[in-house]
Amino acid sequence: MNLAIEKTRVNERADYIAGDESDPPAVITIPAELGGLRLDQALARLFPQHSRSRLQGWLKDGRIRLDGASAGSRQKVSGGERVEVDAAPPPEIAAEQPEDIPLKIVFEDAHLLVIDKPPGLVVHPGSGNWSGTLLNALLHHAPQVAEVPRAGIVHRLDKDTSGLLVVAKTLTAQTDLVRQLQARTVRRHYWALAQGRVPAGGTVDAPIGRHPTQRTKMAVVGNGRPAVTHYAVVERFERATLLECRLETGRTHQIRVHMAHIGHPLVGDPVYAARRVAEPAWADFERQALHAFRLGLVHPATGEAMEWEIPMAADFDALLLRLRSVR
Repeated sequence: MNLAIEKTRVNERADYIAGDESDPPAVITIPAELGGLRLDQALARLFPQHSRSRLQGWLKDGRIRLDGASAGSRQKVSGGERVEVDAAPPPEIAAEQPEDIPLKIVFEDAHLLVIDKPPGLVVHPGSGNWSGTLLNALLHHAPQVAEVPRAGIVHRLDKDTSGLLVVAKTLTAQTDLVRQLQARTVRRHYWALAQGRVPAGGTVDAPIGRHPTQRTKMAVVGNGRPAVTHYAVVERFERATLLECRLETGRTHQIRVHMAHIGHPLVGDPVYAARRVAEPAWADFERQALHAFRLGLVHPATGEAMEWEIPMAADFDALLLRLRSVR
């Protein structure tokens, strides 16, 4: 998406919140010519700029009242009734609003922001997560990123993956970082705890695409996009192996999919582990054991090679301590 289109979207969001012609009036009288229609049909004609499903949702939530009382969508209207609307902005508009969410900042200047993302924080708003995301936090911390597509987010970490993530604060920086990612020169290293005893390090070079039947999952598929993960054994436990993984590409769920593909899904992975192993040491670890601990790139403004490294996430570290105690 180019900058002009993104600026238009920002302006549209601002207009909606300020109140423009797309906002339903707070109070309206149903005209006589709509008498005999169901309420949902009348509302669809009165507010054609809103989908029927959105109007139905407002009715269900009690945001639309008929003559001061809650009303059902199939209720007939006679004309002359007073309709009161207390409508919230659509979730996809409300999603991109600033929220005061604490950020653990590893590095920041006028061009870049490097963050240590905690597990549980969604990076970008989407279905089921319209607020409380990293994007909302970025808009609060650095309001200027509203002028950058996707608020400067150039790569993502899964909700329950912790660790380093870089954000561009300007369009120029974002363009440069995207080019570095495409050229595979951004260095991204992860700690990953895989189930079973991985015999040795290696490389998984297997294309990843949407799962052919389970559309919420990714999979190794012949027509997928190229995906390469390098891994090395760091520490072995009785039923698990700590790996250092280096991404050459950055496909959705790449490490999780590749490790499952070679028969060693990540500990705690609720999606790609064929079944949960009854292992007391990690029975209460409720996320995939994956932590982005090192990030390297070329600064888009200075040309300086930069690298950041952070400690293991606290919950992951506690898990390793438990595993060491039972060897």
